[in-house]
Amino acid sequence: MHTMVDALQAGRLFELPDDTKERALQILANMIEAVPSVPAGIDMVGAVMARERSANTALGMGWACPHAPLPVDGDLVCAIGWSPKGIDYDTSDKLPVRIVVMYLIPENQKNTYLKEISAIAKALKDNPGFRDLETLTSLNEIRNRLLDLVTVAAGMEGPEARARMIRLETRPKTPVPANLTIAELGIQPVTIIVVPGARTLALAQHRELATCLEAFPGLADSLGQRGFAEVGNWRVLIRNTTNYSADHVVYDCLAIRNLPNSNGSDPARG
Repeated sequence: MHTMVDALQAGRLFELPDDTKERALQILANMIEAVPSVPAGIDMVGAVMARERSANTALGMGWACPHAPLPVDGDLVCAIGWSPKGIDYDTSDKLPVRIVVMYLIPENQKNTYLKEISAIAKALKDNPGFRDLETLTSLNEIRNRLLDLVTVAAGMEGPEARARMIRLETRPKTPVPANLTIAELGIQPVTIIVVPGARTLALAQHRELATCLEAFPGLADSLGQRGFAEVGNWRVLIRNTTNYSADHVVYDCLAIRNLPNSNGSDPARG
């Protein structure tokens, strides 16, 4: 159950907007694409959607675990979404899904994923209390419910469980406001067009973001050499690259606004 614990420690628990299943999956896939340890350029969104079309990933009882096996090596990664009103997930028990735990499964982590998902499913089946999601009204309550699930699924009891939870609470982690929403996090799709000898263009609905990117002189080099760029208070990640004649390049990117420090200041602005 280390993957869910890591997600909670890193602040990858979000309130999902009242929207469709497809939108919820896209948001969580974008969250995983933004994790620094995840290789740049992977199409998590496309992989998750393709997997969902082949088989519904609902566990029932208000829970779903969409996932995408990808041909990379690395750590098992997950992001967790909470829908207060529930998502129509076309489940066999007809219950709306309120907890969505999405996994990126590298080739070397298939067995780890199977063990973790089996432990989650067993804990849900054996403990009816974990299915009572309608009464939870805040991300803090959701987080506590997930901690309880981790404790039970990992088979921890008594002092061992308490020690594990203390370590979870005290381990340094990225500070994330308890009521953080997707909109407040700041996720913006952006298209970047690179033409040799010409000004790099950034196409985005967010005007401040587009202006910031176009004013950054090393944007094209950073994207081409590193697969991402740190510009102002934004982290820009490549989702797809299209090469055209005359060395013209179009980058389909995701821009993630950096989270504020606990004192409220922006880390990119000091």
